[in-house]
Amino acid sequence: MDGVSKIREEDLPPLVEEFYARIRADPELGPIFNDAIDDWPEHLGKLAAFWSSVMLTSGRYKGQPVPAHLKHKARITPALFERWLALWVQTTNDMMTPEAAAALQAKARRIAESLQLAMFFQLEGRSAATVTRAKQADAPERRVQAHD
Repeated sequence: MDGVSKIREEDLPPLVEEFYARIRADPELGPIFNDAIDDWPEHLGKLAAFWSSVMLTSGRYKGQPVPAHLKHKARITPALFERWLALWVQTTNDMMTPEAAAALQAKARRIAESLQLAMFFQLEGRSAATVTRAKQADAPERRVQAHD
């Protein structure tokens, strides 16, 4: 049986609440999150809906995580993502079955990687738009060369 099947909808709100209690108490993450979030009960509900959507495909989450995180880019570093993940691992291990914890941890790692790519990735010396234009310009030439 896979780990996702061990996750129940009703397990997610207490997991999210405990995790963010730990985040808020963390000396490095707490100040960032506490400054960014005005209404913790509303935000925790949104995060429970997020995890329900990504793990149980409930479709409950209707937000956009990348723009939400980009607003705080000046204060977020890759090292803080690692700290966030370590607390997530600890909390899921404490509160979930081993299979469910492993599934939640794997998904969190992929989400953290995606967010970091969106926030920090830049090709050296070239913007993403420049690379896209260069690829588009090369595309017809590559097709012709491929047929030779």
